[in-house]
Amino acid sequence: MNLLHLETSPYLLQHQNNPIYWKAWNAKTLAQAKQENKLLLVSVGYSACHWCHVMEHECFEDDEVAQVMNAHYVAIKVDREERPDVDAIYMKALQLMTRQGGWPLNVVCLPDGRPIWGATYVNKLEWIDTLQQLQNLFETNYEKVLDYAEKLQLGINHIGLVENKDVAPNNLDSKQIEPLLKNWKRSFDWDYGGPARAPKFMMPTNLNFLQSYGSLKQDNELLDYVDLTLTKMAQGGLFDVVEGGFSRYSVDMRWHIPHFEKMLYDNGQLLETYANAYKRTKNENYKTVCEKNIKFIETNWLAPNGLVYSAYDADSLNDQNKMQEGAFYFWTKKELKHLLKDDFNWFELLYNVNDFGFWEDDFYVLIQSQSIAQIAEQVQIPLAELEIKNKEALNLLKQHRLANRQKPGLDDKCLTSWNAMWVIGLLTCYEAFKNENYINLAKQTLDAILNKMLNPDTGILYRNAKNNNVNISGFLEDYAFTTKALLKMYQNTLQESYLQTAKQFTDYCLDHFYEPQIGLFEFKNKQDEALIAKHYEIEDNVVPSANAIMGQNLWILHLIYQHDFYKSTAIKMLQLVIPSIDYASAFSDWLQLLLWVQNDAEHVIFTGKDAKEHVLNELEKWQHSVGIWGTTTTSSLPIFSLKHDANKNQKFICNNTSCQVHEVI
Repeated sequence: MNLLHLETSPYLLQHQNNPIYWKAWNAKTLAQAKQENKLLLVSVGYSACHWCHVMEHECFEDDEVAQVMNAHYVAIKVDREERPDVDAIYMKALQLMTRQGGWPLNVVCLPDGRPIWGATYVNKLEWIDTLQQLQNLFETNYEKVLDYAEKLQLGINHIGLVENKDVAPNNLDSKQIEPLLKNWKRSFDWDYGGPARAPKFMMPTNLNFLQSYGSLKQDNELLDYVDLTLTKMAQGGLFDVVEGGFSRYSVDMRWHIPHFEKMLYDNGQLLETYANAYKRTKNENYKTVCEKNIKFIETNWLAPNGLVYSAYDADSLNDQNKMQEGAFYFWTKKELKHLLKDDFNWFELLYNVNDFGFWEDDFYVLIQSQSIAQIAEQVQIPLAELEIKNKEALNLLKQHRLANRQKPGLDDKCLTSWNAMWVIGLLTCYEAFKNENYINLAKQTLDAILNKMLNPDTGILYRNAKNNNVNISGFLEDYAFTTKALLKMYQNTLQESYLQTAKQFTDYCLDHFYEPQIGLFEFKNKQDEALIAKHYEIEDNVVPSANAIMGQNLWILHLIYQHDFYKSTAIKMLQLVIPSIDYASAFSDWLQLLLWVQNDAEHVIFTGKDAKEHVLNELEKWQHSVGIWGTTTTSSLPIFSLKHDANKNQKFICNNTSCQVHEVI
């Protein structure tokens, strides 16, 4: 029977009424497959995934499909957002078998979990035919199936490992970035920003590094590219100009037509990116994006327990009461004319209710190709007046949409790492805009992580929460991003309790995730049940590499605590990864760490009774330092040793652990 009604994941619950005898990924289910000697069918997806919904409707709701699956397979549904470890292993297998990836991710495995076949979306007839053939092969030619599984297993074990070349520290040089960046620039889209391909992902980790490196090296070409990308991303389509919030990616080159699901991890990271860009440029459009995004999340995704929900679905009900991708977001020209009346003429120009903004049928997705100042000049309306009109028009559309359309489905689970990214983004916005609401929201979420997601007796940080239930042990990314959030909260508040907790999480990871013989952190806690292969996440994707973030955390903690093991571990990780880089865009957070280590990037220390004020003033500016810290009292932390003077406000500029008084303030 279907057991998914026992689960809390919104994605698994979406499948609880399928005629398939779905089960969740757990030891009991895996043991059943071995005991009954049945093939495993592992289907991985997430609640906001459009093609997951399509395959569910075409295959998993079908009785004929159910007969085949129930007779011959132990069928497991996996929420990739709750179990990124399972997803990562079988995604490697899929990429080896088909040279492509995506979701839904479907793999057929031997009873012990080793994969033998994989695909993404499959239509009903092909699905039934494939499953019958695989079952027949399993029964009649097991040796051939086993041989394939063993060879594939070798490939899975090899993917993601980097050769330990034992590079000496003096062979790590930030000049290694230059040729990598030269190749990277060839992929830049100089018309619309981002990568010159479709589909087009935002990749905030890339933009963060390019902005940092471009500023440090005074590379105006890089900074122009970052600003072009941020501007075009924010001009609509991908960004919901009506209510705020970025969709996951654009299916076209112009950032116009998105894959309409909205994810917390994207929007949390982009707060950091746009806020830092505002610090650098004082561009008010960047501030507007941050304000809209925060308002969107605050209004729609804040959970009663203080955490933040995960996502909005791509699909919603249209005016024919049928599920349709993007139905909540697109407009018809007739509808806009009716709502905007005399304001439609300038609105049509500003948001391209024309061939440029056309999607399909009679639907338009709002997108700018010109600034509001350019439109004001064309329609001969004073800029200040048009800006007011624009805000009023967008608010009118927002109210109409909320009153007359059904919102997309909400994925109401809370994930630790995604919430930590939101905290980091909020704190960067607080630094840039000095809005007290932002740091209060950040504290609320961070306190909820520490109160709801942490077992204080064991030190285990949990991955997920739904209705105050937690049941999955956290992965490396949960510890890494929560530690980063704690370090940033310490920077903004000077409260050493946040720093102490960051150190505790780091030490826990060194005990339970770190593999000294490899030189990296395993993605999964070593005390949890093992999968068919180990996974070491080193490449950045839409979420940065957990190992790279851990390396950065270790470097910061080394500076604060003057801890040699933290320093040597971070350097060892760099020694392992840097020589293996072939395309820089997948390693941007490693390159940022390399800049810190090899350039002995500055950090700034303020001491004295006004230290907090000076820290916050410094954080408001765009800067390249590894960190800005301060103390208003005598502190036992090594970083403040012999620096505090009760009678002086002092600023120190430091390289590594060597500091000089810069000025007495």
